[in-house]
Amino acid sequence: MAYYRPPGPAPDPLLVRDLTRLQDEMRTRVRQEPLAQEPQLIAGCDSSFPTPETILSVVVLLRFPSLEVVEKVYNVGPVPVPYIPGLLSFREAPNVLLAYEKLRQKPDVIMVDGHGIAHPRRMGIAAHLGVLLDMPTFGVAKQKLTGTFQEPGMLKGSISPLTDARSGELLGEVIRSKDKINPLFVSPGHRCTQATATRLTLACLRGYKLPEPTRLADHWAEEFKKELR
Repeated sequence: MAYYRPPGPAPDPLLVRDLTRLQDEMRTRVRQEPLAQEPQLIAGCDSSFPTPETILSVVVLLRFPSLEVVEKVYNVGPVPVPYIPGLLSFREAPNVLLAYEKLRQKPDVIMVDGHGIAHPRRMGIAAHLGVLLDMPTFGVAKQKLTGTFQEPGMLKGSISPLTDARSGELLGEVIRSKDKINPLFVSPGHRCTQATATRLTLACLRGYKLPEPTRLADHWAEEFKKELR
C-alpha cells in the first residue's frame, strides 16, 4: 500500500486505544489453513492517496494460473482516520471493501499489497481484510514492518524466514522475486498458510519485482488517477 504520512499533531489517544482494542479482537479470529482447492481466480489490491484527504483503492481480478485479467475496479473516498503507525489498515480497509463490492465475480484468494501477520500485533492489512471478508488472503510487501531475517540469496526464488526476534515465531518469508533486487516480504493473512502464500507469490511472477496481481493493481491505480484529474 502507498501510505501518505502527513505531518501534524499526534492522533487522539482515545481513537488509538479503541482501534488497538478492535485490532486485538480481530486478531483472535485469524486462522491459518490450507486452501480448500487450487484457486481459479486470484485478486490483487492496492491503495494510494491522490490527495491527503482522498484514498483510491483498486482490485484487479485475474485467472489463475494464466494471470489473464478478468476485471478491474476501483473506489475513491475520503480518508476515514488519520495516519497512525501500526493501525494503517483502518485507514485503507473500508475503501478497499467498497472497491471489492464492485467485482462481478469473486476471487478464491486475495493478494494484498501490504503485510499479513508480519505486523507488530499480527494484524496487517491482508489479515484485516481477510477477517472482514472471511476470505483467504495474504500479504506481499516491499518493506519489512517487524521481525528479523537473513538476506536471501541474490537469485530469483531465493527465500529466507522472517521471524520474531524474541519468540522465534515464523512471521513470513523473504523472497527474492528478481535477480539482484531488494526482496519482498510475504506473509499469510487469513485462511491461508505461509506455504500457500509463498507458492502463489512465486507462481505470479512474470519478470517484474512485484507479482502480477499487486503489480497490476498498482498500475491501474495510476491509470484511474488520471480519470480523477
